[in-house]
Amino acid sequence: MSGSLSSPSVSGEPPMTVAARLDRMPITRLHVIVVVCVGLGIFFDTYEVLLAGTLSTTLEKQFQLTENSVKAVLASAFVGQFLGAILLGRVADRFGRRRMFLVNLAVYSVFSLVGGLSPNAWLLIVARFLVGVGLGAELALADTYLSDLMPARARGRLISYAYTIGFLGVPAAGFLARWLVPLAPLGVAGWRWLFFIGALGALVVWALRLFLPESPRWLESVGRGAAADAAMTAWEDSARRAGQVLPEPSPVPVAPQQRAAARLIFSREYLPRTVMAWLMSVGSAFGYYGFGTIAVLVLASKGYSILSSLTFISLSYIGYPVGSLLSLPIMERVERRLLLAITAAGMAVAGLLYGYAGNPTEVVLWGFVFTLISNIFSNAYHVYLGELYPTALRATGAGTGYSISRIVTAALPYILIPALDDAGSGLVFGIVAAALAVLIADVMALGPRTTGRTLESLTPPDGAAAAAAPAGQATMKTTT
Repeated sequence: MSGSLSSPSVSGEPPMTVAARLDRMPITRLHVIVVVCVGLGIFFDTYEVLLAGTLSTTLEKQFQLTENSVKAVLASAFVGQFLGAILLGRVADRFGRRRMFLVNLAVYSVFSLVGGLSPNAWLLIVARFLVGVGLGAELALADTYLSDLMPARARGRLISYAYTIGFLGVPAAGFLARWLVPLAPLGVAGWRWLFFIGALGALVVWALRLFLPESPRWLESVGRGAAADAAMTAWEDSARRAGQVLPEPSPVPVAPQQRAAARLIFSREYLPRTVMAWLMSVGSAFGYYGFGTIAVLVLASKGYSILSSLTFISLSYIGYPVGSLLSLPIMERVERRLLLAITAAGMAVAGLLYGYAGNPTEVVLWGFVFTLISNIFSNAYHVYLGELYPTALRATGAGTGYSISRIVTAALPYILIPALDDAGSGLVFGIVAAALAVLIADVMALGPRTTGRTLESLTPPDGAAAAAAPAGQATMKTTT
C-alpha cells in the first residue's frame, strides 16, 4: 500500500501537498494571531538581549565590577544563547516548533526573575547565562515557524510584521531603563524591576502560545500526515466560513520528508548555504549586536553621564521599530541577498559616523540612523535564514546559524572593549565595518535567490534526497 494519505475529493481537486495548501491560503485571522504571538516573544528576546548592554554602566556601579566582570555580564547571556540555539533548534526539528516555543519562554521567565533578585554579580552572570539558554532558540524558532506557515507571496512581509512588534522591545528597554534606573519603586532598585518586567511579560506570552497550532509542514515532515491534513482542513474550513476564497494552488515540487540527521547541513548540497549562513551570522553579530553591546560604553568614554547616556541610547533605539516598519513595503520587492548587502553597507557607514560623533545631536542622529538601517537588515536576515533549508532541517539550520551569531556576540566585549580602551570608538566601528564588508562579499557570492519563491522550490539539486528518505504521507488530497 502507498504511504501517502489521501481523502476523497468531492470537487475533484488534484492531490496537493501541505506546502501547496499553505501557499494558496489567503491571509486569515490565524495568520494574524500567529504573527502577533510570535512577535511578542521576539519582543522579550530583543528586550533581554540589549538589556545588559543598556545597563552596563549601572551594573558596573551597583556591583563594583572590574572590567573583566563587565565583560562576563555582557557575554553570559550570549554564551547561553549559543547553547540554547544549538540544542533547542535541533529538538524543535525532532519534537515540534510549538513545544519548544513553550519550553524556551518558561526557562527565560524563571531565570530573568532570578537575575532581578541577584545579590551579587556572580549569581547575575549565572542567571543571565540560563536566560540565554532559554532565549537561544527564540529567533530560530520564530523564523522556522513563521516560514513554515506563511504563504510564499507574503512570507517576507508577514515575518517583518512579527519583527516590527518584536523590535519594540529595544526602545522599551531603553526608555524603561531611563525611567527606572534613578528610582527604587517599593524600595527595590530600579534596574531590578527591568528584569522582573521581562519575567512577567514572558509568562503572559507563554500563556498566549498555548493556543498556537503546530506547524502542518512539520507534522507532515515527521510522518504525521493525518494530523497535518486535519490541521489544514480545519484552517481551510475556517477561511471559507469567513467568506474567503481559496485560489487554485501553484505547482509545488513534491519531496519525500522525514527526520533528517543534523550533519546533512554539511552535505555537498547544503554546505555552501551553511558556510554562507555562518559567515553572514558572524558579520551580523558584529554589526547588529556590536552596537547594542558597546554603544553605552562608547558614550561613557566620551564623558557622558549614566543618565545622559541612557537618554541618548533610548532615543537612538527608536530606530529599531522604525526600521522594521520601513522594511515592510520593500521586503517582497528587493531580492533578500541584495537587501542584506545594501543595508550592511549602510550600517558600516552609520557606525563609523556614530563612533566619531562629537556632540549629543550627532550621537543621537547617527545612532538612530544606524539602528534604523540595522533593522531593515535584521528583518531580511531573519527571513533569509528561515528560507535556506527544507522543513526537516529548518530549525537545525537556523539554530546553528544563530548559535554562531551568539557565540561571536559573547566574544565581542573581549574584542571591542579593549579596542575602545586602546584607540577609542573609531577603531571599534572600524572593526565592525570590516566584518560587515566580509558579510557583503559572502551573501553576494554564495547566497541563493529566495524572494517570492516557495520553500520547496528553494531546495538545491539533490537536496531533497539528501535531507529525506521515503517516510510516506508526502502528499494528500484536500477535503471540501
